[in-house]
Amino acid sequence: MGSDEQGRVAVVVGVGAEHGLGAALGRRFAREGLHTFLAGRTAERLEAVAKAIEDAGGRATAVPCDTTRGEDVSALLDRAMEEGGGLDLVAYNAGNNRFSPLLDMSDEFFEELWRICCFGGFLVGREAARRMVDQGSGSILFTGATASLRARPPFTAFASAKSALRSVAQGMAREFGAKGIHVAHVIIDGAINGDQVNSRFPQLKEMKGESGMLDIDAIADAFWTLHTQHPSAWSQEIDLRPFKEEF
Repeated sequence: MGSDEQGRVAVVVGVGAEHGLGAALGRRFAREGLHTFLAGRTAERLEAVAKAIEDAGGRATAVPCDTTRGEDVSALLDRAMEEGGGLDLVAYNAGNNRFSPLLDMSDEFFEELWRICCFGGFLVGREAARRMVDQGSGSILFTGATASLRARPPFTAFASAKSALRSVAQGMAREFGAKGIHVAHVIIDGAINGDQVNSRFPQLKEMKGESGMLDIDAIADAFWTLHTQHPSAWSQEIDLRPFKEEF
C-alpha cells in the first residue's frame, strides 16, 4: 500500500483513447491523490487524458514513450521518481489484441505482438522493481486477457505473448513479494466497453446486451483494490468478467 512518504506517484503504461482502460486507470489513481504519469506512443492522446484528469482536480503528466525500449522505460520511471519522490504504483496495460491465421502470419507480426505484450511488460516490471526494492514497497500490476490462459485461432500470437506476460508476473511476485513489492496480474475475461472494441466491433455491444461488457471504471476499481490489499492477504492474480460471460 502506498504512503505519503513515497511521494504518492503512479505510472500507467499503455494509455491510448480517453475512453480506454489505460485512461480509466489514470483517472482512478489520480482520484486517490496520486500524481499519475501517463505513458503511451501518441502524445496527443496522452495530453487529452492528462488534461481531463487535471480538469477534474487531479495531477497528471503525459510522457510519450516506447515501452519496448529500455532507455525510454528508465527515463519514464526516473522522471516519475524525480518529480514525486518514489513509486507507489506501476500498471502495465500495453498490448492490443491483433489477430491473424497462423499460415498468413509474418515473422514481424508475431515478434511485434510479443515485444509489446510481453517484452515491454518485462522492461517496465524490471525497472519498477529495481526502484521499489530500495523503498521496500510498491505495487506492480499487469493487465492480462482471456488469452493469458488459453489460445485459439486466429489469436495464437496474441495468446503466446499474453501467457508469457503472465509468467513474468508470476515470477516477479515470487521474487519480490518478500521484499514488500506487490506484483499482481489481472485477467480481463471478456470484451471491454471502451473505444477500442466499440470502434472495431460496433455490433458486439448490442449483441452482448446491458452489462455484457466490462465497464472500464469497474476494472480500474479492481486494480485499486489490489493496490490497497493488506500485505497479509495479497492476491497474485484475479480474473474479471461480466456476469453474463460464459467461462
